[in-house]
Amino acid sequence: MRFVARVLVRPKTDVRDPQGEAVLAALRSLGHDVSGVRTGKEIVLTFSAPDERAARMAAERMGDQLLANPVIENYEVTLEREIVKAR
Repeated sequence: MRFVARVLVRPKTDVRDPQGEAVLAALRSLGHDVSGVRTGKEIVLTFSAPDERAARMAAERMGDQLLANPVIENYEVTLEREIVKAR
């Protein structure tokens, strides 16, 4: 089976987010009443696994080993089966 995992990586709440601070300042300078901004990144992975449990474990292992820095970031995985479109 093929799966698509979306790994959302964000700075931990107690870690400073300079990019978020810059976005906040820019939005305020444009007249938007924004009280806070936290930035992150989304990583979309497509891969094969025998079942959903194995796919989730693989995606979480990827997050632990490479995609997120556990010292300063948290991550969240969402998983779905890949939808194959007919040609």
